[in-house]
Amino acid sequence: MRVGLAGDHGGFQLKEDLAALIREAGHEVTDFGPSTLDPGDDYPDYVIPLARAVAEGRVERGVAVCGSGVGACIAANKVTGVRAALVHDTFSAHQGVEDDDMNIICMGGRVVATAFAWELAKAFLSARFKGAERFTRRLAKISRLEKKEQA
Repeated sequence: MRVGLAGDHGGFQLKEDLAALIREAGHEVTDFGPSTLDPGDDYPDYVIPLARAVAEGRVERGVAVCGSGVGACIAANKVTGVRAALVHDTFSAHQGVEDDDMNIICMGGRVVATAFAWELAKAFLSARFKGAERFTRRLAKISRLEKKEQA
């Protein structure tokens, strides 16, 4: 799977750790940055390009990490076609994909340790959208809202 990662100074180390683990698991990784730890960076500068890549299909899924995960989630969800969620439990990591077709998982580098973040990422990356009628109906309602908001 093609997986994109992005973060900021608060999520930098976790992003780096996850990128290595995701590569080791056999996935293709695109790192949207930052490439160095810079206490003055801003998560939208990295998360928005990741979100656009997910929405455009250049990567299949995304992992966004900032200090709490909240800002990264807010930024990612501003991009049409992105379904990002802040996830700090394994059930939501797979259920968000299975039922809601989540395509970006957001985590807090100051909230979850690398070992647990890897468990979350594995659950997220291995999950598949179930496509049941009720799930596709709900996503269609969201898609219509996005189209109205753009008009």
